[in-house]
Amino acid sequence: MKELNKVEQNGVETMVAVRTQVKLTNAVDDELVRRGLLAPRLLRECETEGLIDTGAVNLVIPSEIVEQLGLRILSQQLVKYADGRKEAVGVTGPVIIECEGRKTIEDALVTGDEVLIGQVVLEKLDFLVDCKNQRLIPNPANPDYPVTYIK
Repeated sequence: MKELNKVEQNGVETMVAVRTQVKLTNAVDDELVRRGLLAPRLLRECETEGLIDTGAVNLVIPSEIVEQLGLRILSQQLVKYADGRKEAVGVTGPVIIECEGRKTIEDALVTGDEVLIGQVVLEKLDFLVDCKNQRLIPNPANPDYPVTYIK
């Protein structure tokens, strides 16, 4: 996939920060509410700003949000940062990600101090990055709802 966080101006390629509002919900809580086993007022969720990071694969959330959502760390994953460092980080249980009216469920890597929305979430929600206007847009081929491609 083309590097979408870069835009060319006057022959110079520069990085563009695209941010969007995102709602994160503990998927286990959500299921318990649906089954009538948890009062809806106890559903743990948060709304925050997320940085669209086309260079990242996964959803990344800071430990403060993990605590706020009451997520469990289920395993560890070795990650490689842009500066070349490698580190083992926690992997959470399922998180519901709601963005621009579309929802998906994904585990998250726990590191850093902001929410990063990587390629997996963008693909599952069927969004493209409009760097020029610094926003997410639905895939023009599927403007009304996300479509997942299977090869």
